[in-house]
Order: sequence, then structure tokens, then C-alpha cells
Amino acid sequence: MSANPLSPTPELTLRTEKTSGEMLVRCGGKITSDSSSLLKATVTSLMLENRIVVLDLGEVSYVDSSGLGVLVGLYISSRRTSCSLKLRNLTDRLKALLHLTRLTQFFEGS
Repeated sequence: MSANPLSPTPELTLRTEKTSGEMLVRCGGKITSDSSSLLKATVTSLMLENRIVVLDLGEVSYVDSSGLGVLVGLYISSRRTSCSLKLRNLTDRLKALLHLTRLTQFFEGS
């Protein structure tokens, strides 16, 4: 009997949904150097077509320095494209990380 190879679970899952006036991106898993390019590509393309993009980070269990870098980069891109980027459902751990790195000011009201 041969073993059935399991397909690996993706490190980061992104589910998009259009709501009234905004594009919601539900993120789950880890935002790391391996997965941050997926987040960047997905959100950057959504910014071109939507005035408000909301990242729901309630199911994100871990963010490394690359992930933080992508969030800052997305914030800068949103300013250039006149799109409002908002963060929602931040875990206590992510709130503490944003506070520690002094990034809270960029995502105020999120």
C-alpha cells in the first residue's frame, strides 16, 4: 500500500468579498516572507479597483518582519492610489506588535 501524499496547507489564505462600498480581504494563517508576496499582489490589484480595502486579520496567527513590511508597503500604496486601507479584527498579539513597532499611528481607526 502506498501512502497518499497530502497536499500542503497554504501558509496564508485570502478570501475576498465585496461589501457595500468596500472590498473585504479575510486573511488566515501566517504572514511571513514566504506568504507576504501573495498578500501584496492580491491587495495591490484590489486597490486599483476599489476606494476602500479592508484586511480582516482576525484569523492571522503570526506576522514576521516581512509581513510587517508588506503591511507598511500596502499602506504607502493605498495613499498613492487614493484608496483607504483599513485593518480589522486585530488579535491582541498583532495589536501589541503594531504598538511596539510604532506602526499603530498608520493604521489608526482600523
